[in-house]
Amino acid sequence: MKVSVVIPVYNESASIGATLASIACQPGPLEILVVDGRSSDDTLARAAVHATVLEAPRGRASQMNAGWRAASGDVLLFVHSDTLLPKDALVQIRRVLTNRAVESGTFRMRFDRNHWLLRLFAWCANRNLPSLCFGDRSVFVRASTMREVGGFADIPIFEDLHLVRQLHRRGSFRFLRPVVTTASRRLLQNGILRQQLLNATLWVLYRLGAPPARLTRRYPYS
Repeated sequence: MKVSVVIPVYNESASIGATLASIACQPGPLEILVVDGRSSDDTLARAAVHATVLEAPRGRASQMNAGWRAASGDVLLFVHSDTLLPKDALVQIRRVLTNRAVESGTFRMRFDRNHWLLRLFAWCANRNLPSLCFGDRSVFVRASTMREVGGFADIPIFEDLHLVRQLHRRGSFRFLRPVVTTASRRLLQNGILRQQLLNATLWVLYRLGAPPARLTRRYPYS
């Protein structure tokens, strides 16, 4: 079972090397696709060591759609450019997908810094609820299923939650126990509590039906 890992990037030279290293060591048939949103640093040079590099208009939905449409794998795994996979990530994906009734799923996550607020936020994010399956948990899906649902919605924010909601409704989504490690840099740069309050506010507004295009004006990092 070949897994195609899709990673959207934009000026991620500081983190992409470690992310790709955590993927390249995974056993079994594997394809790595890095989709660049026209970076101005040396992200592409670093990515080319381990991956096939593609280009797409900037925006996670646009870049990930370009990636999975170019992929040749039976399974698609979407990973953020600053997220590290556990050593058995692809083994676990292949194992759960031996059950033909299972189509998709995600991992648990933790932050790369040991701070009590970050541990609390990770605990909250790891609830087995589709409304909390953000992209930094790394979502996987059968390629055939992705074609059926049509990929990521063309929205500037919360494209991950929109997709997971569709997948979960099909009744075949699984929450795996292995843990991916995601960077806490944005939280640390902008203030852990301040950034998380902004994230939570936008999430609540999205759940209440606010248009993603309006929300992204308040989130300058997407």
